[in-house]
Amino acid sequence: MDVIRKIGHNEIVEITTPVLITWNDGKSRLCGDFRALNNYTKSDRYPIPRIHHSLDKLAKGKYITKMDCMKGFHQNGIKPNSMKLLRIICHMGIYEYTRMPFSIRNAPAHFQRMMDTIF
Repeated sequence: MDVIRKIGHNEIVEITTPVLITWNDGKSRLCGDFRALNNYTKSDRYPIPRIHHSLDKLAKGKYITKMDCMKGFHQNGIKPNSMKLLRIICHMGIYEYTRMPFSIRNAPAHFQRMMDTIF
């Protein structure tokens, strides 16, 4: 599953710079700085469940299934006409996301909607 792919310089439409997000445990993740795009993106107000509601549902269950949603956002493809908006530039060239990145406004809502559809 390729999350990102290199594109040619003649295909430039919009690009942004990457940012490195580092957590307290020393792990890091490279993300695009899509704040400008997010400013123009209409918010998807799909509700994210509250933890106490989810725990209440678990307490009433008879069986528990554990599923690993590793890199869950990256399981969702991007429509070809949206890829041009999700480009980053670095010293190695210009790249575009082919899978949903972590730093776009509606990624959490889209992922939750997908989870609610599956489960």
